[in-house]
Amino acid sequence: MRAAWFESFGPAGTVLQVGERDTPTASPGEVLIRVHSSGVNPSDVKKRAGSFPNLLDDGFVIPNSDGAGIIESVGDGVDAARIGERVWIYQAQFARRFGTAAEYVAIDASRAPKLPDSVSFELGACLGIPVMTAHRAVFADGAVKGQTILVTGGAGRVGFYAIQWASQAGATVIATASNDADKVVCEAAGAHHVVNHRSDDLVAAIMTATGGKPVDRVVDVEFGSNLPVSIEVLKVGGVIATYSSTQVPEPQLPFFQMMYKDLTVRMIIVYAMPESAKQQAIADIGSALSSGTLQHRIAESIPLAEIARSNEIVEQGSIRGAVILTID
Repeated sequence: MRAAWFESFGPAGTVLQVGERDTPTASPGEVLIRVHSSGVNPSDVKKRAGSFPNLLDDGFVIPNSDGAGIIESVGDGVDAARIGERVWIYQAQFARRFGTAAEYVAIDASRAPKLPDSVSFELGACLGIPVMTAHRAVFADGAVKGQTILVTGGAGRVGFYAIQWASQAGATVIATASNDADKVVCEAAGAHHVVNHRSDDLVAAIMTATGGKPVDRVVDVEFGSNLPVSIEVLKVGGVIATYSSTQVPEPQLPFFQMMYKDLTVRMIIVYAMPESAKQQAIADIGSALSSGTLQHRIAESIPLAEIARSNEIVEQGSIRGAVILTID
């Protein structure tokens, strides 16, 4: 099969290779999927750059956790009726070497939920990390109907879906954005108010949007940088659900200030979500896909042969929407 892989850590243009590799087979409990689209996420790029130093201990790695395709065969214990089923893929390159940047991937059948006929493979490859992360961030601490939720970086890949999950579940959503174009995106996703995170007084801008009422939860893209604002705008007993802290990777916590507000900090990564949370996210995603209530954005669609360019685009951090590899 045709695949991309890396055997050492380093710059995308230096270490990523594209060529022929052995086609896998489905082991017991697995399905073999002919991959049509593969999602390129920041975590995939970071792995290739060396964020997991032991990743290559057992040999080369085919990158990317997310994707979509068609089941071609099944292993023992999997219903043969699944052959021919359109599926989306998540967690393909976690605690294992072989991800979706290839013509075929063999993966546990539970990591390949059904993809409705109305949803393209490209959109299917958007679902794993961004949509499941957003779902967990919004719902991990209970129902949100009637609550006020602040989504920082609302035009980002996770923030965009968090706005949709929260607003469609009955929350009032305030999003932050840095420019007029991103403001339009947030509003289209369902944000009731959008404030510029570069405001001279962001706390005041948020509190004006809420009518002076503290927010119930924050879904946060930059935990360390945003922490002072989050503490100020959250109610007593509020929650910060965060999935990234790139600008300040080792933040210092103002313990007593947070303690006096009885704040909860929830760290989120799809790989470590409880299985029950994964299955609930999959069920809700399936319902949303069938009803067409989720919006998606694809920033770039790039051939597998140009996987290095896809990584470079993600690393630049200037795109809005998913970067997708086409495997056909």
